Amino acid sequence: MTRPWLLATPLVGAMALAACDQAPAEPETVKVPLDQPTTAAGAGANAGAQPRASGATPMEDRVAVIGLLNKRNNVTESIELKPGEAREIGPVIIRVSACERTAPWEMPQETGAFVQVDIRERGQQQHRRVFSGWLFRESPSLNVVEHPIYDVWVKDCTMRFPGEEGPASPAPAATTAPAAAATPSPTPSPAASPAPAAPAR
Repeated sequence: MTRPWLLATPLVGAMALAACDQAPAEPETVKVPLDQPTTAAGAGANAGAQPRASGATPMEDRVAVIGLLNKRNNVTESIELKPGEAREIGPVIIRVSACERTAPWEMPQETGAFVQVDIRERGQQQHRRVFSGWLFRESPSLNVVEHPIYDVWVKDCTMRFPGEEGPASPAPAATTAPAAAATPSPTPSPAASPAPAAPAR
């Protein structure tokens, strides 16, 4: 007695081998011009677009504020570094290569820095790189410095964009404070507190 599936197996194998003999299709190549001059029509289309960040603070003038936590003794430090600078705090070396934040007109607002963390473990002579990458203030779980003793995170990136308002100066704040105090505010009248009840006998 012959089994039908035994006869079908060589047939399926032969068909699979025949399909392998076909040459793969050639990928299509598309040429894309690299340098196209901007036309007047293209410039007009971009006139209504939102402003670009081309006038933002240059990278060398930005300041990244990095937080460092020692989990053993719960000591936290804030470290201010410009891109390209490094600082050694105990056995930890923190380097900042770049710091960015989104423009005020872009959503979602993000603040990040490219940070490298080197740590010298107890009994070692050399530092070992434990982290190299972008850290984001609004998404701390996106990239994490995985170390049993130290934690590093981004607190801020100080930079400005064109048209962005600066911090308020002390003079205008002093002139607005008395005006706010001159406005009468309703004061709540003290409520009469109820007399304590006599203890039940």
